[in-house]
Amino acid sequence: MKLKVCGVPEHFNSPFHIASASGAYAEAGVEVEWTDMPGGTGAMCEALATGAADVAVLLTEGVYKSIACGAVPAKIVAVYVQSPLCWGIHASAGAHHDAIGGVADLRGRTFAISRLTSGSHLMAFVNAQQQGWDPAAEVLFEIVGDITGARAALKEDRAQAFMWEKFTTTPHVDSGEFKRVGECMTPWPCFVVAVRDELLAAPGGEAAVLALLRATREAATAFQANAGGESVAYAAKHYGLRAEDAREWLEGANPVRWSCTPTFSAAVLSKVGAALAAVGVLTAEQVAATKPEDVLAKCCTLVE
Repeated sequence: MKLKVCGVPEHFNSPFHIASASGAYAEAGVEVEWTDMPGGTGAMCEALATGAADVAVLLTEGVYKSIACGAVPAKIVAVYVQSPLCWGIHASAGAHHDAIGGVADLRGRTFAISRLTSGSHLMAFVNAQQQGWDPAAEVLFEIVGDITGARAALKEDRAQAFMWEKFTTTPHVDSGEFKRVGECMTPWPCFVVAVRDELLAAPGGEAAVLALLRATREAATAFQANAGGESVAYAAKHYGLRAEDAREWLEGANPVRWSCTPTFSAAVLSKVGAALAAVGVLTAEQVAATKPEDVLAKCCTLVE
């Protein structure tokens, strides 16, 4: 079965590309057509909604929100990356941003976001809540599409802040274009795999998705082991990371940990819903009305 799969062009998705290049998907009986989505979770939710993608690897909070409000006819089938995501909080290093020396200086400023309800949008709310700001009144937004648009928005002072995955933005910090003024960790597993309802209901669809997960899990386990430093070298070569950053990502104080297993924690599901309601992205009524079976595929086991 052919599966149209999409994800961000970032180091987290290395196992998909390695599994594809090694022939692991073909051996598992699935054909994977991968599409990079630099626009992030918002763009992938749109792709799932239109049928441009069958499967998406995207941020937990973003797809939960889109499913809960009825915007995406899809279900979560597995946690992809179990570890939280470290979001860098950035300002321009240009002279017009000299007054911004820390996260506190971003109160009331404009954040560049890829799309409404994208990860960069939702995490700006989460950060505001953690800082004790009023997200509705003290955070403004400029929609920029992707990291390229964010670079332009900060340079032109249309936005003063930008949140994106820490290691992806490190080259722009090293070059002196951005300055990282803080970090914000997601309080839940960062990436999940979501699949269109239409594919899950199709003959052989669920089996194909589970085969995709198994092959990806095997590639992720090998990649995480970093035998002979091969994974560090791969991330540095294919994603422009410094070797020391790739090593920190894989083996540092908060190392990345893949799962690719069709299970989901009931506690995490509740935490995500409560956080989205707390920052006003979903109403309390919407969260209360969203049952686990509304968000999770039948093949995804809910665990305590």
